[in-house]
Amino acid sequence: MAAFNLTTFDPSPFILMGIPGLEAAHLWISIPFSTFYIISLFGNFMLLFLVGKEQTLHKPMYLLLCMLALTDIGMSTSVMPKALCILWFNLNGITMGGCLTQMFFIHAVSVMQSAVLLTMAFDRYVAICNPLRYTTILTNVRIAKLGLVGLTRAVLFILPMPLLVSRLPFCANRIIPHTYCEHMAVAKMSCGDFTVNRTYGLVVAFVVIGFDLTLIALSYSLIIRAVLRISSKKAHQKALNTCTAHICVMLMSYTACLFTYLTQRFGQGIASHVHVTFANFYLLVPPMLNPIIYGVKTKELREKVGKYTCR
Repeated sequence: MAAFNLTTFDPSPFILMGIPGLEAAHLWISIPFSTFYIISLFGNFMLLFLVGKEQTLHKPMYLLLCMLALTDIGMSTSVMPKALCILWFNLNGITMGGCLTQMFFIHAVSVMQSAVLLTMAFDRYVAICNPLRYTTILTNVRIAKLGLVGLTRAVLFILPMPLLVSRLPFCANRIIPHTYCEHMAVAKMSCGDFTVNRTYGLVVAFVVIGFDLTLIALSYSLIIRAVLRISSKKAHQKALNTCTAHICVMLMSYTACLFTYLTQRFGQGIASHVHVTFANFYLLVPPMLNPIIYGVKTKELREKVGKYTCR
């Protein structure tokens, strides 16, 4: 109980260092960060606007793109406003409540995004392997229900993280060498035993990412098998093109996520400024590029963008 009281009622804030060792360059670093963030918001809100405005885009595939856009907005917005305050104005302080709230949203949105990518893989599987039943298997209502399941899973898996951190004792060292409250970065600041936090974080990562990647790999193995059976070269190419955008987004998201996660826990030899910079790019670059990739690869979206920009 003493340990619980030490953190719950202690008003002392945490201090977010920003990018350790590069404090003198914070203002310059903020330029690409803010630029990527603005492009990300513009691209994802544009996607949401187009799908909401155009009745012809009210289809399961575009509903999934809207879910992806919302997770992209949530992921970057849970970090960037505070990170830019640190880089621009040196406003490093964050309360325990603020830190735990940010931690929850960062990790919950990340888990939710993984669920969306898994659902998108299933969407492509049905579209290519069972096209005649696509409209009956994947309706807008069913996609919305799958999204709700993904959201529920994210909340149930991630909610224990800030609760476990809130029970840790924090002594004099409250300086977090990061731009945001990442789970293990905060737990490592504790002067108590955080083995439970480390173990729970590993279990969640392996269960969520392992489960989702296994099902995504299974979906694409079945897709490749179905595509290889197609005799027509034109149909063969068309089937592969429908998957290209999703494969690009998936590889970019999971590669960055796994690198950031593994270096935080096992990358003692990696300089902290490299890890923190890459962790921020993971939360900025995929959300910025996702709407661009889908905008370029999806004909209907290109046409709708042209309709509104060429007026």
